[in-house]
Amino acid sequence: MKDAQALVVVVVDDDESVRESLPDLLREFGYTVLTFSSAGEFLASDALDRARCLVLDVVMPGMSGIDLQKELKSRGSKLPIIFITAQKDEAIRKRVLDQGAVDVLLKPFSDTALRDALSKATGGA
Repeated sequence: MKDAQALVVVVVDDDESVRESLPDLLREFGYTVLTFSSAGEFLASDALDRARCLVLDVVMPGMSGIDLQKELKSRGSKLPIIFITAQKDEAIRKRVLDQGAVDVLLKPFSDTALRDALSKATGGA
């Protein structure tokens, strides 16, 4: 494994329990983690410049994860995105993957599924 400490993973999810539990797991994997409760909060920060991967909820109030993906793409960002969602919707899954997402994980997802997606997103880090 490369030096994952240098790898910042950003979690954007409106669910407080996800923002509290997911970073603990990501830190166990060795990543540095930043969390945001909304897409707007993330965009207003400097985290985009520091992030190596974005773990993003599909459905959020205000700007959705899909809208954020479009916004980042319009800005020319190549930041890898792993979507997480509680909704099993193949149309949404296909759409975000076609737009360049690394993976779509259905909540609750396994540690292994998350680790595999992160490895794909960060080039095996």
